[in-house]
Amino acid sequence: MSTSSSSIGKLTPIHLVLLTLVSVTVVVTADLTGGIIKRNGLGFVDENGSPFTVQGANVYWLMFQGASPSNKHFVDALYRDAQTLGLNVLRTWAFNDGATEGALQTDPGVYDESVFQALDYAVAEAAKYNVRLIMSLVNNFENYGGRSQYVKWAVDQGEVMANSDFFYNNTLTRTWYKNHVKKVLSRVNSITGVAYQDDPAIFGWELINEAQCQSDVSGDTLAAWVEEMAAYVKSIDNQHPLEIGLEGYYGSSTPDRISVNPLSSNGYGTDFIRLNQIANIDYASVHSYPDTWLPNQSDDEKLSFLQTWVNQHIQDATNTLNMPVMFCEFGKSDQVSGYKPEMRKQLYSTVYNSVYSSITTGGAGAGTLFWQLLPKGMESWDDGFGVFVSDNSVVSVINTQSSRLTKFMTAKSTKSRRRLFF
Repeated sequence: MSTSSSSIGKLTPIHLVLLTLVSVTVVVTADLTGGIIKRNGLGFVDENGSPFTVQGANVYWLMFQGASPSNKHFVDALYRDAQTLGLNVLRTWAFNDGATEGALQTDPGVYDESVFQALDYAVAEAAKYNVRLIMSLVNNFENYGGRSQYVKWAVDQGEVMANSDFFYNNTLTRTWYKNHVKKVLSRVNSITGVAYQDDPAIFGWELINEAQCQSDVSGDTLAAWVEEMAAYVKSIDNQHPLEIGLEGYYGSSTPDRISVNPLSSNGYGTDFIRLNQIANIDYASVHSYPDTWLPNQSDDEKLSFLQTWVNQHIQDATNTLNMPVMFCEFGKSDQVSGYKPEMRKQLYSTVYNSVYSSITTGGAGAGTLFWQLLPKGMESWDDGFGVFVSDNSVVSVINTQSSRLTKFMTAKSTKSRRRLFF
């Protein structure tokens, strides 16, 4: 597809060679003794001032599986696998709304304590494995309740709401969402005794997974909601970094960037630049699914799109937003026609190389989280994007990224400490 950026390079064979040379297992420790991670300019640091970069994965199901006594072992297995891959941050759901199996919030303000304790367990175990969690607070989609469940609750109480977009501007649903935010952030872990808002095992908060508002493509509705909710989160927890949960679509504030969006997207009522400039947002998020977004294009065309998509967002986060950008979801489906393992390696390499280049040259690229990591025994949860530690092909790429990030950040930390004493 055509792009509006002339600064985007193509993935070269030497890049692929670099990522496949090293296949050893290296553990990237988050060093939780460093305390809560903070934003620092275009990157992150711990409380000692040491630089911190994110090498992670999505594991949205931690609380759900942990709430089942027969499935709780998957949580432990997942953390062992994450450590094997050298991952230091995982992204998960801190929501499950409605009268469904494993629901956290069964009705507005009504919580299942046993499910909350499963989330406590996930947070406590994360610290043991030197891993931090990004916690998302509601879903844009119906899975696990989402904003449509809030709208359903409101309709049941007599509110007139035509669709789930009313979630953003209805007084009742906004109040319920704030109540949920307060409930989660002020939660005192039943295992560790540490409040979530004070826990270094939590990397940060996400307002909503893949925010969209298709009834208002101007972005005004979503911007007003983000402004209100970001301020509310920070009124409770001003320590942890906060992001919105955007996929990265460009909107009306940057018409010259619209061509970078996937062909089917008009922005979905979001705006990558405008929304991330709202007060109290600490870093930008981007998602990347060429297989889903461009189903009729060749694999080479999808990789070309991805290269543009990643590099353009790094460029804009560096030069316009002046904040870190994290690629919080990306993946390659093994269910597409003609799939070969090499295709997943190439896609991961494309993202990893661009982010690594940004990190090592002082840009805004701050980390990645692939979708999704699954432990052995959870094969039925594989949506086509699942990665298992037995997948030697892509695991070698992940381990190489972990290894070179560790080496670079260690050297950078050593250099920073030397400046303090000499």
